[in-house]
Amino acid sequence: MSKRQEIRDRRKKEKIRNRILVIGLMVVGALLITFALILPSLKMARNANATQTAVNGDPINITPRTFNAKVDGTHLGDPNAPVKVIAYEDFRCSGCLYYTNNVEPTIIKDYVETGKVYYTYAIYLVIDGNDGTDASYRSANAALCAAEQNKFWEYHDILYANQITESADLYTDTRLSKMAQFVGLNMDSFNQCYQAKKYASDVEKDVNEGVSLKVTGTPSIFINGNYYADFSNATKGIDDALAGK
Repeated sequence: MSKRQEIRDRRKKEKIRNRILVIGLMVVGALLITFALILPSLKMARNANATQTAVNGDPINITPRTFNAKVDGTHLGDPNAPVKVIAYEDFRCSGCLYYTNNVEPTIIKDYVETGKVYYTYAIYLVIDGNDGTDASYRSANAALCAAEQNKFWEYHDILYANQITESADLYTDTRLSKMAQFVGLNMDSFNQCYQAKKYASDVEKDVNEGVSLKVTGTPSIFINGNYYADFSNATKGIDDALAGK
C-alpha cells in the first residue's frame, strides 16, 4: 500500500471516529436533558410517597436531648455570655432541618454549654406563604405551648424529626397533639393552650422583629445583632465575635 493510500485510510478512520464521538456526545446530551426534565417529577413523586407513608402512621418518637446549660423557654445558656446568637427558623423549612441536625449541635456543645454563647430560637414563617396553609404557624404555636411546660426544646426536636418533607399534612392538629404526648406534656394544659392560640402574639412578635431585621428566609442567623449569611458555617462567625472581629 502506498503512503498516500495509508494517509487516505487514516483520515477516513479519523472521520469515522469523530462522527461516532459526535453521535455519542449527542446521545449523552439528550439523556442528560431528559434526566433533568424528569428528575423534578421523580423527586415530587418520592416526596409525596414519603409524606403519605408518614401521615398514615404515628409521628416519629425520639429520645430527647439533654443540655449542660440553662434552659429558659426558647433560650439556652447564660444570658450574660459574651456572644448572643438568634436563629430565625420555620419548623417546616428543610434548610432549618439541615441547620438543626448539622450546625446547631456543635454551637450548643462547644459554645453554649461552655458559657460563650446565649442561644435563642426565634420564629419566622416562610413555608405558609409558599403553600397557603397555616401549618408552620400551628407548629410554632404548639412549640410555644410546650415551652409553657418547660418542654420547648424537646418539642422542637420532635418537630424536626418528623419533617419528612415540608408538607402541611405532616403538621395536622392530630399529629401535633400526638407529638405533645410523646414529649410528656400535660395534655389538658397543652390542648387548652393550643386551641386558644395562646401564643399568636408571640409568634407575630418574632416575625415582626425578623422583618425589621430584613429577614427574608430561614434559617437566618444573627450573631451579636449582625446577620451572618453562611448559616452552615455559623461557628466561624461566633469565633470572630469572640475574638472581637
